[in-house]
Amino acid sequence: MFGNVTRRPLTAETPYSQEMHVELRRDAARSFPEIPDADSVTTLRVWHCKYRSLDSLGQLQNLEGLDVATFPDSSLDAIGKLGSLRYLSILHLPKVTDLRPLGRLKSLTSLRLATLPSWDSSGKKTTVDSFRPLAQLRELRHIELLSVVTADRSLGILGRLPSLETANFHGFPRDEVERFFTSPEIIKAHLPKPAF
Repeated sequence: MFGNVTRRPLTAETPYSQEMHVELRRDAARSFPEIPDADSVTTLRVWHCKYRSLDSLGQLQNLEGLDVATFPDSSLDAIGKLGSLRYLSILHLPKVTDLRPLGRLKSLTSLRLATLPSWDSSGKKTTVDSFRPLAQLRELRHIELLSVVTADRSLGILGRLPSLETANFHGFPRDEVERFFTSPEIIKAHLPKPAF
């Protein structure tokens, strides 16, 4: 069986529209579990589990918040199918090089992609092909890229995001980061913590 399932009552203060949060923590199973009432799940945390794949995330069509630590797949296709997603945080995605599936997440307002702290201390980075797919996220208000970089270490294309309010970057040249924050509309800050 999987981790904790928390049902929340709906109130005016509930930031997500439905009622169920699922926690999967350090699950030793090799396959992602089938989740009962999948249509009711709006927030999910998958934390350092042993799953071979997260392709089954597609069953959670109403998911609005997703927090993953240790993403096992080489493709983000399953996440790209989650059209209601507003918050996405992935810690440790060492096999991913293509961010194109994220460009389909038109409701996304908060995005964090990061390497493990142990990678950071050793200077290791996850290199992706391009940030161009992220520039398609017109509703994105908060972005954090921690040692997830492109080969040219450029942030230029992300400066075109029209709704961006906060950003935080690590693993990029200092002058590139300083150039990014010349716009007074964008504040240097960590991604706001999710309400789940």
